[in-house]
Amino acid sequence: MLLTVLLIIIYLAFISLGLPDSLLGSAWPSIYKEMNVPISYGGIISMIISGGTIVSSLFSSKIIKKLGTGWTTGISVLMTAAALLGFSVSREYWMLCAVAIPLGLGAGSVDAALNNFVALHYEARHMSWLHCFWGIGATTGPVILSFCLKDGGNWQSGYGVISLIQFCLVACLLCSIFLWKKVEGTEKGTEGKKEQENGNEKKENKIEENGTEEKVNPGILGMLKLKGAKQALVGFFCYCAMEGTAGLWGSSYLVMEKGVSPEQAAKWIALFYFGITFGRFLSGFLTIKLSNRQMVRLGQGVAGLGVVLLLVPFGLTVQLLGLFFIGLGCAPIYPSMLHATPDNFGSRYSQGIMGIQMACAYVGTTFMPPLLGLLAKHVSYKLFPFYLGLILLVMIAAVEGLNRKVGAKHG
Repeated sequence: MLLTVLLIIIYLAFISLGLPDSLLGSAWPSIYKEMNVPISYGGIISMIISGGTIVSSLFSSKIIKKLGTGWTTGISVLMTAAALLGFSVSREYWMLCAVAIPLGLGAGSVDAALNNFVALHYEARHMSWLHCFWGIGATTGPVILSFCLKDGGNWQSGYGVISLIQFCLVACLLCSIFLWKKVEGTEKGTEGKKEQENGNEKKENKIEENGTEEKVNPGILGMLKLKGAKQALVGFFCYCAMEGTAGLWGSSYLVMEKGVSPEQAAKWIALFYFGITFGRFLSGFLTIKLSNRQMVRLGQGVAGLGVVLLLVPFGLTVQLLGLFFIGLGCAPIYPSMLHATPDNFGSRYSQGIMGIQMACAYVGTTFMPPLLGLLAKHVSYKLFPFYLGLILLVMIAAVEGLNRKVGAKHG
């Protein structure tokens, strides 16, 4: 019962975590005009948020160890709620840059805290649904914003509504602190006992097979020498670059190149996030029949179809389908690549290489979306689908190179 209550709170927290992630891209076509700044400046705010996420993720293990998951989550969500409130009252560009800092710092810590907690206390299937709930939040954010923009409304009220939702979650989290402490006082929740037993069995088999302990950390340079490591890092970099670029600039592309109003564009970009959400829901069932490699290839193929639909001159409906298919294709790629890490590099090195993969993913999110903004400023937002297509091709090449390096035994 205790774990069930906490699981509901965690799912709500992940919806809340997804809500602000899609707001900036949806609101930016309205923000840059009101603040009289170049449209490419949205990339700077995106970089600040991503930079904060990187920093807080790197220090999250120390924070969680000191404060516990409950307090870390509560404080992190409080930071994001306060930052969103700051967005809602901002009237100058520099103010947006300032409040972007706590937004990124809060998001990184809560993400790391909740993922770690679920991994320790629940079965693996809950991790899949967890990221589906993030997608629900990311899909809902633009919808809320579009309602606020309707009939002459403003983007600030959209941020205000999301901030209020976050503050309500903070209250729930603070009331549940004693529950987190009770669960963290146990080695493993009931939901996770079976998985723990299976993990112990696998660990014993692996130690017998290799004659050594499975968790080895040869250092960053040492892990980069592992077969396929460089290709894996490029793959993670490209995936997050593609997802981040589509989410940040999809609305602006519709406004600048397709003549869609900012309020309509804010609503339509939700199709991209709905594609991710629906796709991850389906992926939970497809993984029963398909391997990680097959899931990644399927996702890349669907995303490629989405890019093609953006390029063909068949009207707005086809363009919107393109955004949906890009999101649908993105859905299985990231979790499947993460799940394949122990298979690709062995359980001895998986923990170390996982951290480097996540760092490369955040770097892709930080730098590639702003780069498109800079290029579009000097050329055109017609580059949007070509840019996504190029990133996708590099990702495919990297992932297939990884597959060749580590062998075909898991294909």
